[in-house]
Amino acid sequence: QVQLQESGGGSVQSGGSLKLSCAASGYTHSSDCMAWFRQAPGKEREGVAFIDSDGDATYVDSVKGRFTISQDNDKNTLYLQMNSLKPEDTAMYYCAGDFVPAPHPVVAWGACDFGYWGQGTQVTVSS
Repeated sequence: QVQLQESGGGSVQSGGSLKLSCAASGYTHSSDCMAWFRQAPGKEREGVAFIDSDGDATYVDSVKGRFTISQDNDKNTLYLQMNSLKPEDTAMYYCAGDFVPAPHPVVAWGACDFGYWGQGTQVTVSS
């Protein structure tokens, strides 16, 4: 059973930085894509960034130039470096994987279908 475990969330002031980590385990075949999503209270979940098996990254416009997604395949870990944080970045951040076979439903983003999710880690940015 695929398991994703996030860590690294916390509370910071506006302009600060945090680095999120997501440890993946229990999979037979590597995921084609890994991603970070977030959901703020009263808002819909949104994709923040995803990275494919070639290492190419895609970002939502609101985080471009501030966030960097990366992965360490040897450690089976996904990262999200978040700099210049803003209060509007406050949300629960979730790690997601495009492992197969995928459960249903999945969340599609680009060519990826994310069916596996972590429990989330809270990021709070104060002004």
